[in-house]
Amino acid sequence: MRMVGALLAVHREAAGYTQKSLAERFVIGEELIASIEQGRRPLKLDLAVQLDELLGTKRTLETAVENMPEVDLVPRWAEEYLDCEREAIAISVYESLLVPGQLQTEGYARAVFRSRIPLHDEDEIERFVATRIERQAILHRKVPPITSFVIWEAALQDRLGGDEVYAEQLRHLREYAELPGLALQILPLGRTAHAGLEGPFVLLETPEHQRLAYTETQRGSKLIADPDEVAILTQKYAMLRTQALNSEDTVGLLDRLLGEQ
Repeated sequence: MRMVGALLAVHREAAGYTQKSLAERFVIGEELIASIEQGRRPLKLDLAVQLDELLGTKRTLETAVENMPEVDLVPRWAEEYLDCEREAIAISVYESLLVPGQLQTEGYARAVFRSRIPLHDEDEIERFVATRIERQAILHRKVPPITSFVIWEAALQDRLGGDEVYAEQLRHLREYAELPGLALQILPLGRTAHAGLEGPFVLLETPEHQRLAYTETQRGSKLIADPDEVAILTQKYAMLRTQALNSEDTVGLLDRLLGEQ
């Protein structure tokens, strides 16, 4: 990433742009340009194409991005979402299969990665776990994003990693349910209506108040910016919150599940 960032800096300066003036041309933050040039954030392919056109660099940046070594721990198709997650001022997550990544313990995350097919070796698993746990830092910032989680109870019935890991994960959820600015709700089994049957998704609000959505499939992911599509998922999330237990009843359910251990 640093090589691509250095190329951008050279071409930007040659074209007579400052980081600020270049950012203004694309209606993006100056900090984003600085982060790319310093190698702290990846240059996305669509932006690389636009920059090549503006700077007259004849696909130099596009080619550099397309041929960047695949050495990152996070697949390229997920990088854009993680960038948005780190900067988001509000995050809403619906999960039906697993405990959301932002709320996983190390033991639970390790069990998740050990379940993946094809299998990962133990060194890879430990790197993946460390990366996942690092994501939780956003919940402990001085000014954390407003976060909301709705978890289908089915995701809490599996005991990935065994009874000890399961109990630790429940205690972890119980603890995080008390964090300021975080709302945790469980959608109980046995409901006669369920607004989330089409699968998990995430809603994000950026510092510029743009609303985005994110969905994952078996072999990829999709960051959604289309307002109509985001609106549909926002409506689904609102319905899920009405169908789920409120925060106090969710804590009661977690206490009951812990008492059964």
